[in-house]
Amino acid sequence: MDDTTLAAAFPAATEAQWRALVDGVLKGADFEKRLVRRTPDGIAIQPLYPPAEAAPQPGRAAPGRWRVSQRVDHPDPREANALALTDLEGGADALTLVMAGSPAARGFGLPGPQAIAAALDGVMLPLIGLRLDAGAAGPDAARALLTLAKARGDDPAALDIDLGLDPVAVQAATGTAPSWPGLADLLREVEAAGFTGRTFLADARPFHEAGASEALELASVLSGALATLRALEAGGHDLERARAALAFLLVAESDEFLTVAKFRALRRLWARIEEACGLTPAPIRLHAETAWRSTTRRDPWVNMLRATAAVFSAGLGGADAVTVLPFTAALGLPDAFARRCARNTQHVLLDEANLWRVADPAAGAGGFEALTDQLCVEAWALFQAIERDGGIAGSLRSGAMADRLAALRKTRDADLATRRQPITGTSEFPDLHEAPVAVLSPAPAAEAAPEGALPSRRLAEPYESLRDASDAILGRTGRRPRVFLANLGPLSAFNTRATFARNAFEAGGIEAVTNEGFADHAAMAAAFRDSGTPLACLCSSDAVYAEEAVPAAEALRAAGAGTLFLAGRPGDLEAPLRAAGVAHDLYAGCDLVTLLERAQQAASA
Repeated sequence: MDDTTLAAAFPAATEAQWRALVDGVLKGADFEKRLVRRTPDGIAIQPLYPPAEAAPQPGRAAPGRWRVSQRVDHPDPREANALALTDLEGGADALTLVMAGSPAARGFGLPGPQAIAAALDGVMLPLIGLRLDAGAAGPDAARALLTLAKARGDDPAALDIDLGLDPVAVQAATGTAPSWPGLADLLREVEAAGFTGRTFLADARPFHEAGASEALELASVLSGALATLRALEAGGHDLERARAALAFLLVAESDEFLTVAKFRALRRLWARIEEACGLTPAPIRLHAETAWRSTTRRDPWVNMLRATAAVFSAGLGGADAVTVLPFTAALGLPDAFARRCARNTQHVLLDEANLWRVADPAAGAGGFEALTDQLCVEAWALFQAIERDGGIAGSLRSGAMADRLAALRKTRDADLATRRQPITGTSEFPDLHEAPVAVLSPAPAAEAAPEGALPSRRLAEPYESLRDASDAILGRTGRRPRVFLANLGPLSAFNTRATFARNAFEAGGIEAVTNEGFADHAAMAAAFRDSGTPLACLCSSDAVYAEEAVPAAEALRAAGAGTLFLAGRPGDLEAPLRAAGVAHDLYAGCDLVTLLERAQQAASA
């Protein structure tokens, strides 16, 4: 019997052949600019990777499902308990207890350690995983939890608990190191209570929310974890016990390639530190939480898609437990429906997609292996730089960490303003008529970060501020700011740019007055006057602009247009268009946030 496959009858394609075909399509355009993307760390993302040899990759302690964790953050302990029980009955197998005052509480959270017993009423601790997220109140919350376990007759050493103590994260988020006992003394205290598990956490969230790239997030976590090891060893604990008392938390983003690579890279990098300490590398406990900075208040349903991609990536990257922020988290305290969606996001990926069945599905994939390797290189260099600052605490005190983060934020802010980094539902495809979603309690007004603290910023905030201003105008006057689209020529000429302009203006809450074009400039001017707005935007093709843009602008100015925009670039028409009153150009890559701010000011003048 002939076992020859059909593919064997054809010669294997080569990268050179592929590149020749690509060059033919590019027709002289720059390959690097068109097809190669760079991460915030400067790592090149190639359009094509060859297969790779699977590098040795440290894995999870045991293969199988990751834990589905749900936040418990309702300020009323009894309500928090009811929500937690619903989550567990609905398939969650872990809880994250969020205490008021924790940076992750976002203005909510259990009112104090004394609320833990009520929040866990009826919850069987031996059957679930549990992580404390208590911020500066961490030691008191840990004591309350261990006291509760002992009172119930549970063996603390047998429970799957992370006490989550992280003085570095507290310092980063508040600007002040917590006034705790020494870490070595804290470890002895919980050991005396019978707890032998993970007491400390190296938490990436404060750095990620302040703008960290993947490599800087990894470097910050490594430096924080190493600082904990040093403190425990200096306080009399051997390194074996010290590393067993430590867990990690990384942020899961919707960028699949970078998130998978980041989670894989952390395990490799920590193994390298363990070897440098004379330890044989052992599996770490790696938590994941979906990205707060990526959540949006506008069109929050898109947050479900972001969370799905983030969970997918964290699961493939080897997370041991994943916490999904409910899709309404940026708007306020999530209700039962939002919490159900959060946990079901994980259930679909675990039980329907069966993502947990392969231990390291990225192994041998050229793109993932290359990104993991490159992230390890970049993160290690940044880790060494932080250590030269005096470690993570020294880097925070000196401002060196803040400077690194500020530089990254500046670049990212520019990418957001120009929509090089688009936000679906916010800066792209906004919906001015979206229906509100329900929350149990609206989010409190954001407070300014304390002096010395790293900022916590969501990417969508500049556009959301514009939309909020538009809502305020609507409430005050009964109508949003508006822009008249002066569509020139036939539909085939103006439709593309008119659609682009409408999308762009509505990202800032400026309603576009659309139309099907006009027979002449007089009809266009009359329609503009009827629109009742001082803003107008010319929309058409370059060919039509060459004939009509200048006289159309003059007609609009004569009709009372105070501010004129051009959809597209003016090119050779720049001088005559400026003379005719066109002040702003709206094009792909322009600073849209600044343009929208000016448009709102002009509409409200």
